[in-house]
Amino acid sequence: MNDLMPIPCVLMRGGTSKGPFFLARDLPADTDQRDKILLSIMGSGHPLQIDGIGGGNPVTSKVAIIGPASIPGADVDYLFAQVRVDQQIVDTSPNCGNMLAAVGPFAIEAGLVPVRGEKTLVRIHNVNTSKLIEAEVPTPNGSVSYLGEAAIDGVPGRAAPIALTFMDAAGARTGQLFPTGKAIDLIGGVAVTCIDCAMPMMLIEAVSIGATGLESAAELNADRELLERLEELRIAAGERMGLGNVRNQVTPKPVLISRPKAGGDLSVRYFMPHQCHPSLATTGAVGIATACITEDTVASRLIGRRAPPLVLSIEHPSGHLDVKLYERDGKTVAGILRTARRLFEGHVLAKPVTQLGCAA
Repeated sequence: MNDLMPIPCVLMRGGTSKGPFFLARDLPADTDQRDKILLSIMGSGHPLQIDGIGGGNPVTSKVAIIGPASIPGADVDYLFAQVRVDQQIVDTSPNCGNMLAAVGPFAIEAGLVPVRGEKTLVRIHNVNTSKLIEAEVPTPNGSVSYLGEAAIDGVPGRAAPIALTFMDAAGARTGQLFPTGKAIDLIGGVAVTCIDCAMPMMLIEAVSIGATGLESAAELNADRELLERLEELRIAAGERMGLGNVRNQVTPKPVLISRPKAGGDLSVRYFMPHQCHPSLATTGAVGIATACITEDTVASRLIGRRAPPLVLSIEHPSGHLDVKLYERDGKTVAGILRTARRLFEGHVLAKPVTQLGCAA
């Protein structure tokens, strides 16, 4: 009994990300109220998010909001929110494929999707991008299984495999695979590929801006000159992609690419956008792989254009991530293996809306 506002919540790891999952009915329908509550819950505006449950890092300052499907052919709606760590900003423009891995298990355990045999297919409508993703969730014995033998780089231990299939991911935000109308643009004297596939991104060959593309995430995060240069290019790319002024948005994501060093097909350093990802975003992997099978992109020029069906192994700071590309119903789809885990369930305590500058 206290003066805080309890909201039902489940903390989940999805892929290499982590954050609270909410049922849409438990949060305000008003966007302004909802966002202010999320900022309060996560503790944003402080580098450690000390007054909230955020982990002080972009990969642990994410929120998933799940509800009944609003379109035919889907089982559930999934709205992703990237809650900034250092600023009071909630960005719902992108999707997050790692958090997506936990949507299926959450939806089943919340009673939104019935178990359908040993494996349950959950058709997820990502509200951010209006795209459909299929998740195959292990449900032996009539319930979700989190324990198993699958391993993904960037997460310790093993868990049950969750297969994600991205259906027609091109044009997730802008409606076009190449929003600028070209596979390669010259921005500030640097050749870049502005691609919108699962996630709007700007691909750059690392050597073109003085990096090797093999640095650790910590080394890149400490290179202020490089980060400033990337941000200049990102802002210019955002304008060319029709995204407007992206200073307060997390898209497009800058990605440094280079030749592989550990037996993969391509090495990448993915930014979120102001810090290097410790591994690789799932949505980022889909877009990067698509660039590799598309003629005359920065990626296909570097490693040679590949042709589906194939599995592309993308190296990142924590290991590698494999993307399976193949044709289905005349469209190229992307399959990725992820894992997830339910970490905590109960209520998160937020400040009342009257204390957050919101109307009750």
